[in-house]
Amino acid sequence: MANNSISLRSLLENEKLNGINFLDWFRNLRIVLKQERKEYVIEEPVPDEPAANAPRADKDKFKKHMDDMVDVGCLMLATMNSELQKQHENMVAYEMIQNLKEIYEGQAR
Repeated sequence: MANNSISLRSLLENEKLNGINFLDWFRNLRIVLKQERKEYVIEEPVPDEPAANAPRADKDKFKKHMDDMVDVGCLMLATMNSELQKQHENMVAYEMIQNLKEIYEGQAR
């Protein structure tokens, strides 16, 4: 599985997001995240942290979401040009995607 992740991630590493190529980059990002089972991170806003007395399963689910969010955010930033990195470095993955969609909405099919 690690080899599959590496080869699929090369889709993103071969051509960094520069704005003009948003649709291609976004399609490749979704392919990689789907294979890694982390696509939900760019589709769902950051969940509220469970209460201290919440069931262990809820806390574990929240922690997994937060960990996956960091992984996906780093992947996204690493596959952007430096100008876009600077604009998005303080956002989480979901916010980055929402912002990029707004900016590059005109490229829609």
